[in-house]
Amino acid sequence: MTKKILVVDDSLTVRLYHKQILETQGYEIDEAENGMEALNIIKNESIDMVLLDIIMPVMDGIDLLKILKSDENFKSIPIIILTTDDTKKSEALAVGATNVLIKPIKEPELMKVIDSNL
Repeated sequence: MTKKILVVDDSLTVRLYHKQILETQGYEIDEAENGMEALNIIKNESIDMVLLDIIMPVMDGIDLLKILKSDENFKSIPIIILTTDDTKKSEALAVGATNVLIKPIKEPELMKVIDSNL
């Protein structure tokens, strides 16, 4: 069965970049442009992993991470933080992020983290 990854980033360019990489590796991709939109998708679909930006409008990545990790239905979903703000790395890990990668992220680094967590 194909694994489904949700890419959450307010930048369309970033979402499309990650989507293109992941689809060529055989993953099914959903997209969201903020944490609130992502939460609605996660509640209504089966998601195997989330690639999550931190700095976004409406609901940021840290707030979404806290919600997901405090809910029994979603806390086992691996959440990989992809951010330009390396000052948030320790906070994201403390709240429950599986891993934190600092943008820009090269394809081999991204795939290594994804493959090792799915």
